[in-house]
Amino acid sequence: MILRKLLGQTALYGLSSIIGRVLNYLLTPLYTYTFDAAAYGVVAEFYAYAGFLGILLALGLETGFFRFQGRDQRAAEQVYATALGLLFAVCLGFVSAIVTWQQPLAQLIHHETHPEYAVWFALILAFDTLSALPLARLRAQNRAARFALIKLGEIAVGLILNLLLLLYLPAHPLVLADGAINLHYNPEQGIGYIFLANLAASACKFLIFTPDYRIPLRALQPDVLLRLLKYSLPMTVIGGAGMVNEMLDRAILKYLLPYDPASNLQQLGIYGACYKLAMLMTLFVQAFRYAAEPFFFAQARRTDAPLLYARVMYYFVLAGVFIYLVVTLYLEWFQYFIGPAFRAGLDIVPVLLMANLLLGVYVNLSVWYKLTDKTLTGAGVALLGAGLTIGLNLWLIPLWGYHGSAWATLLCYGTMVGISWQLGQRHYPVPYPLWPMLACVVTGLGLAWFNTWPTGQAWIGLPSPGRASLLLGLYLLVAGLIELRSRHRQSSV
Repeated sequence: MILRKLLGQTALYGLSSIIGRVLNYLLTPLYTYTFDAAAYGVVAEFYAYAGFLGILLALGLETGFFRFQGRDQRAAEQVYATALGLLFAVCLGFVSAIVTWQQPLAQLIHHETHPEYAVWFALILAFDTLSALPLARLRAQNRAARFALIKLGEIAVGLILNLLLLLYLPAHPLVLADGAINLHYNPEQGIGYIFLANLAASACKFLIFTPDYRIPLRALQPDVLLRLLKYSLPMTVIGGAGMVNEMLDRAILKYLLPYDPASNLQQLGIYGACYKLAMLMTLFVQAFRYAAEPFFFAQARRTDAPLLYARVMYYFVLAGVFIYLVVTLYLEWFQYFIGPAFRAGLDIVPVLLMANLLLGVYVNLSVWYKLTDKTLTGAGVALLGAGLTIGLNLWLIPLWGYHGSAWATLLCYGTMVGISWQLGQRHYPVPYPLWPMLACVVTGLGLAWFNTWPTGQAWIGLPSPGRASLLLGLYLLVAGLIELRSRHRQSSV
């Protein structure tokens, strides 16, 4: 019953993410068929910067809110109000600084002709940061339907504006109010229209939560603030280190690749577009994370909580390997979501899929430091991973280009999973079913390899879609047998 509830909430939280990511799939062809690889590289670069800055602005207060609102229900509103007041102060200072120094900042990152990009992203980050806490409160209150509706509304605004600005407007200038409003497509703005659509969508989400921003001054509690920061600031370190693992490659590729600036941006664009093809795994991990964090805290007092967490991990791996195979086996069809100029990097997609699966395993394992308040130790693991990512990227990008970035991501998450597993068994032991999970992963990797092996293709003797479907069915059969064996062993104990 408990696992069904988690599955249902994961589906609801994932609904908005699924639709959003699917629409991103639909927008990716629009971007990659409209803009060249160098222009799309700028998009990947700015969103990489945004990932880092978003973590810093949030200060880890979302996780801190979950931790303390559940511990003392009567003080939940004080925790919310105090965190929100701090975020408003931080965002106001951040936006003011970017507006003041936009031109020097644009010169620093070699985009001096478009300093407005920095201002637009500052506003996007502020709106998203201030909306995150009201969204977290909806998750804590199990109001998954309202959460999904708000996220879907944001997605709809972004989609409509992307289609209007990039498809309709170039051929049909908008003249409204007897010429008072005259909108026409400016080719020099180009990718800037993508950023403007994002800004408008984030602003709409922010405005929806206007009533949630009305907090009485008496609700701001200095002692609550200190308690929140003590717990949450290490989470900022963990989040920042995690963002290094997720986004550093796209932020530094253009600086480390050994080509001219235009070619470096082109390579970054190819890498960013191929990263989109690993989106199904990223989506799955994100949806799971939305539901799992409040779920883990809510079940922590149960005597059988470790057994419950072990089952969650097991089913997560089962589903994750399935997603890995769906994309890998049918990659011949998924490739058409990106333009022909971007398909040179398709061979990194399986590597990125497995890396993101390991990230999801790490999210599961992180329960040990969150429930034992050992966030500083968790931060140490994250920092170690970040250091490994930095070192591997500095070493491998000049040698292998964006392939080095993909392998650095995989090696980093694999190392973090191993370390977190060991620390978790010491501080908060959970009886994870190691061998059944490994059997699923090895089966998935073996089937993916077999699908690309010429001799294996000849043995099966089916065209690509049929062969992929047969191998996917074989995985489901093996996973079912592993599950039956696991249940049999549990019933015999």
